[in-house]
Amino acid sequence: MTPVDTKAWLFLLAAGLLETVWALSMKASEGFTRLPYTVLTFVAAWASFWLLGLALRSLPVGTAYAVWTGIGAVGVAVAGMVLFAEPATAARIVCIALIAAGILGLKLVTP
Repeated sequence: MTPVDTKAWLFLLAAGLLETVWALSMKASEGFTRLPYTVLTFVAAWASFWLLGLALRSLPVGTAYAVWTGIGAVGVAVAGMVLFAEPATAARIVCIALIAAGILGLKLVTP
């Protein structure tokens, strides 16, 4: 993997983590009624899109988008269980693990 590819994957990882941040801060904003969380939502969403755009300079759009949304989905699902006492059933954990496996698989097969 070239340094450019490594940088693109790091941008994509950061973008996915910021997707988790904006989704959680959107919940905390209580329908955009709490200003600090509302601002955090929009700043994190903007940064997430920007980093995704940087990653798309060298990664295939299908792979990058799937990985970006997958990181966000896994992050929000896990955070929901930890922070909001959402159910942590075996079935949910297996499904989250399957999404994580798909992300890893896409990373491994992307040239």
